[in-house]
Amino acid sequence: MKKKIGISYTETNFQNYWNWFTPADLGDNLELIELSFEKNNVKDIELCAGFLLTGGIDVTPSFYGGAPEYPGQPDIFLPERDEFEKLIYDYSQALKLPVLGICRGMQYINILEGGKVLEDIGSANLIHKKGTEDKVHYVNIGHNSMLYAIIGSENGIVNSAHHQGVNGYSLSKNLIANCYADSPDQLIEGLEFKDKTDKSFMLAVQWHPERMKEKEINPLSQKLKDRFLEEVKKMEK
Repeated sequence: MKKKIGISYTETNFQNYWNWFTPADLGDNLELIELSFEKNNVKDIELCAGFLLTGGIDVTPSFYGGAPEYPGQPDIFLPERDEFEKLIYDYSQALKLPVLGICRGMQYINILEGGKVLEDIGSANLIHKKGTEDKVHYVNIGHNSMLYAIIGSENGIVNSAHHQGVNGYSLSKNLIANCYADSPDQLIEGLEFKDKTDKSFMLAVQWHPERMKEKEINPLSQKLKDRFLEEVKKMEK
């Protein structure tokens, strides 16, 4: 039986996440399954050996004690999505299954681990918020991090499309920043567990590896994906 990777449904560019995993990546052993808050297919969560939490609309502020109104907030929130993805994350941690978080996915993992997000990153939007295309900037990777072990470099180039973020003041006490934007705002660009004892693989990034230009040769896309797939293949499910 093929091992299933659950991809959380997003109203924004879902197909990019799906297409990131090529037939060559999946081979004969892996397949993708859409986990959708709209379909509420909760039982399908139990079929999965790993999970990708995608980007998209801001997390509902009440989930992290945030301001009810702030610059750049969406016209509506999707608390049903927040609840559904909490089920996914809680299940992954209970069964010690691999998780990869992207953009909103990173922010929400930080929230679910007890942290918060900056409702709007203000002047840093000039560097991070998408215009007609993703912004592009450098990141600095912590030498002692799991991310460094995967990438093998202390810096790299990423794409950026967000108006919320995580910094040292909003970071969960259970997580460490493995990567920062190479810019004055010093926004956190990647997270992993502080104490990895008895934990499964969890890596979360603020950029969008699934839609990077030259994603096949940029290690901050390709090596991330390769490592995530390796971790899924290790699972017994």
